Amino acid sequence: MKQQVIPPIWLIILIVGLPLFSETVYTPSLPDIASALSVSESWVEYTLTIYLLGFAIGTFIWGNLSDKCGHKPCLIAGLIIYILGCLGCYLADSITSLMICRFIQALGGSVGSVLGQAICRDTFQGIALGKIYSTIGGTLSLFPALGPIIGGTIDQKWGWATIFIFLIGFGGVALISIVLFLSETHIAERRERVSLSATFLKLCRDKRAIGFGILVAAANGIIFSYYAEGPFYLIELLEITPRQYGFSFFGIAIASFCSGLIGRKLHNHCSSETILKYGLMIMACGGFTFLCLTMFFLSRSIIILGSILSIMIIMAGITLVTSNSLSLALKEYKRCVGTASSLFGFSYYIGVSLFTGGMGYSHNGTLWLMPLYFCGIIIFMACVNKMMLAHKA
Repeated sequence: MKQQVIPPIWLIILIVGLPLFSETVYTPSLPDIASALSVSESWVEYTLTIYLLGFAIGTFIWGNLSDKCGHKPCLIAGLIIYILGCLGCYLADSITSLMICRFIQALGGSVGSVLGQAICRDTFQGIALGKIYSTIGGTLSLFPALGPIIGGTIDQKWGWATIFIFLIGFGGVALISIVLFLSETHIAERRERVSLSATFLKLCRDKRAIGFGILVAAANGIIFSYYAEGPFYLIELLEITPRQYGFSFFGIAIASFCSGLIGRKLHNHCSSETILKYGLMIMACGGFTFLCLTMFFLSRSIIILGSILSIMIIMAGITLVTSNSLSLALKEYKRCVGTASSLFGFSYYIGVSLFTGGMGYSHNGTLWLMPLYFCGIIIFMACVNKMMLAHKA
């Protein structure tokens, strides 16, 4: 049997971070896209929802396929589809064509999310797996920080469509890196014939996996809802520039990065379940502070600063919640990690798209709506944790 080669951590981060970067680099341009394509703001927000739907379907396809063909060939195929989707977005001249190409882009890009996690589960176990998820979760905060800065700068200088040319280049770098530096982690000797229906039924009976999936979906629902609504909240209502909006993500990145480092240290003293609870408490503090800011007649500068600080706190909590939920959810599925990851990812990304779609549907041009929506999701997450994850099965 071949000895398993541990892939470079930077390559795993690149693989998992590509779809996240693809989302955030695009967000500062949402108001400009609405104007350029002559559509309402809600329609432009739905391009995020269609992206998440494509992402959900992609995770379902790639995970199951990788159990049969291996992780590396699927990563290469997915990135080729991703690059073609980016090219279509660059050429899009209507909201319909943009949404179709965003779906294709997500379908290919999702391979990085589901197989990046599968590669981690292939090569790490126990506390080491929790630590690597904390490391990756914290480092990935750099992608949403750089994305809006780069996207806002490109938008102001060359227009929103040029962002997708940049993504083609980024996808090309990831593709070449995988070909050159990634060894197959799901080696042929360890592959088994996996029953999709049997794995699905096992997951449906697994109360903890369902609970962790709901937490991941809700946490990412907050993130993507902020990507969708944040530009209108900060750029249109509070009148900051796209570039300033992009630079606000530096604070979010610092908070998430520090949270990831703290989470890694906490694994030496606390269980993943305990760290997850800490994350929920941090999210609650940030969410209710955010809501209070919009309920009082404060100056514009205070609301801007307070909103960004509140989002930083929420994102710090989300880093702890998602990294520990993902490390705990599929501990019992080593033999079918690709298929289990695909079903798990498909389910929670459907949830993410619903949460994000709810934000777009609720959009009414007021300051209080987004923090109220976030508080509702956080309360829901706390209830799920108490009812489904309070005790080990």
